[in-house]
Amino acid sequence: MSHSWQKYSKDNLCAPNLIHFNNAGAALMPKQVVGAVTDYLNLEAKIGGYEAMEYAAPKIEGIYRDLAQLIGAHADEIALFENATRAWQVVFYGMEFKQGDTILTTSAEYGSNLLGILHLKKIKGVNVELIPEEETGETSVSALEKMIKAKKPKLLAITHVPSQGGLVNPVENIGALARKYDIFYLLDATQSIGQMRVDVSKIKCDALCATGRKFLRGPRGTGFAYIKRERLNYLLPPVVDMMTADWQDGENFKLRDKAQRLETWESSFAGKLGLAEAVKYALGIGMDKIEKRVIHLANLLREKLGEIEDIALHDQGKIKSGIVTFKIKNIDSKDVWSQLFKKNINVTYIPKERFPLDFNLRGLTDLVRASVHYYNTEEEIDRFSREINQVILQSPGLN
Repeated sequence: MSHSWQKYSKDNLCAPNLIHFNNAGAALMPKQVVGAVTDYLNLEAKIGGYEAMEYAAPKIEGIYRDLAQLIGAHADEIALFENATRAWQVVFYGMEFKQGDTILTTSAEYGSNLLGILHLKKIKGVNVELIPEEETGETSVSALEKMIKAKKPKLLAITHVPSQGGLVNPVENIGALARKYDIFYLLDATQSIGQMRVDVSKIKCDALCATGRKFLRGPRGTGFAYIKRERLNYLLPPVVDMMTADWQDGENFKLRDKAQRLETWESSFAGKLGLAEAVKYALGIGMDKIEKRVIHLANLLREKLGEIEDIALHDQGKIKSGIVTFKIKNIDSKDVWSQLFKKNINVTYIPKERFPLDFNLRGLTDLVRASVHYYNTEEEIDRFSREINQVILQSPGLN
């Protein structure tokens, strides 16, 4: 690991022997993020919650500008939420669907999103169609255009980087089609924000959702949405409160003219300040630099795992991300996760129940997911591959 990357590892507060390869679940927060959260909570304890909020107001306002800078948007197009799923839901349920409307999505769409779509199918009678994939796993742009012409969909719901596969979808090409045919394009960027450059001006999505806790390295309980200015009035806030609207007189009120009208008034200001610090931290390094480092480490990890006889890699895509998925022959992925956890190595396992449509198509039952970030090291990858070999050697299923 070069000295330039080592300095970022030193900002981690974890035990020195911990290998954290679960950044697609929740990345390690740098000490600056932890400090922003704890400092604010201490301030609330000293002077009171409302008073601390007033004191921190300029910093809280700044997060909208910083998030806008991160994704190439405007500050008034950003709304803050407690997680990416909530951000996605506010946009999705803010649309007015009627029976017979068509939603186009993919089998690899995030599970919570798919549940929301299928729920709407039950209660509103919308049609749900899955876009075919290329042989390499990405959403087929050519097939999508044919479906658009035939189905005339109301919504295109796409995940940028699926949680269970590692591929990077061609979101700019998809965006070009969405603009050509004037279809509302909702992008889930939960796994891409923080590990690669995401520019909504190039992607041309109408709305985007993301979380703070994953590759962005913010605290849990934070997330945000981007809603294109021209599409804001396309959405009805699912709930209306004092954050959403301004009283005028009597029973009259006016919805606010920025994306913040989709928020609710009460929220964790400590979490927001932690998210603000995480965004500044990422911008300080530079997203192009982060992306290059993540790709290098992920490719190295795939190379090392590919050398192990009983491992099958299951990453898809012409372009791959920092998410690496694999299956060890005759060993349940939950057991692999458990054995590694005992060795201070963090990964996660993905059962079929989390992504049944995708796993059925790919003939999978479960996977181990290891996800690297720029603060991980080549030495950690070497140790990881050695420990995986030990898991295999100690497994009764392979002896």
